[in-house]
Amino acid sequence: MADRENKTEGMAPGGQAAGALLQTLQERFDRHMERHPGLTWAAVEQRLKARPEALAALDFMERTGGEPDVVSLTESGEDILFADCAAESPSGRRSLCYDRAALDARKENKPAHSAVGLAEEQGLALLDEEQYRALQRLGQFDRKTSSWVLTPNAMRKLGGALFCDRRYERVFAYHNGADSYYAARGFRAWLKV
Repeated sequence: MADRENKTEGMAPGGQAAGALLQTLQERFDRHMERHPGLTWAAVEQRLKARPEALAALDFMERTGGEPDVVSLTESGEDILFADCAAESPSGRRSLCYDRAALDARKENKPAHSAVGLAEEQGLALLDEEQYRALQRLGQFDRKTSSWVLTPNAMRKLGGALFCDRRYERVFAYHNGADSYYAARGFRAWLKV
């Protein structure tokens, strides 16, 4: 862990210098105040500087096209949540099946990774359906793409997984086999700091 912390002080692993990443995040935060009413950048920055592993996760979100921003997805005002706010599902996280079990079940034409597996490796989680709908109240997302969302265990045990998108000015939740993957489907992640 010490090695990872040292990397995030000066440079977020594989990406921007921590200072440049913080500047990018602050500019987005200031441009979209409607996503996080009543919150100041100073409070966000203080938490981020105390959690270098959060900067590494946010750097991954940024590098893969997620455009992370602070969002209000819950009633609790204590947690600071970042979520992918790119207009479409992050371009660097598409063509993935749902989870490791689905990836292992594919006999041929396997995708490079799974959505749940990749998120967990980066210290992130997929939005669940409720969080996805809350995000859609803050803007219009996935009008041309779709995003895997955290699927209830009962459904997953039957082989299915959920994904969502926005079409015809409405948010839809659908199902698919968890081992399926598409060029226009990725995943939106969130991070609590």
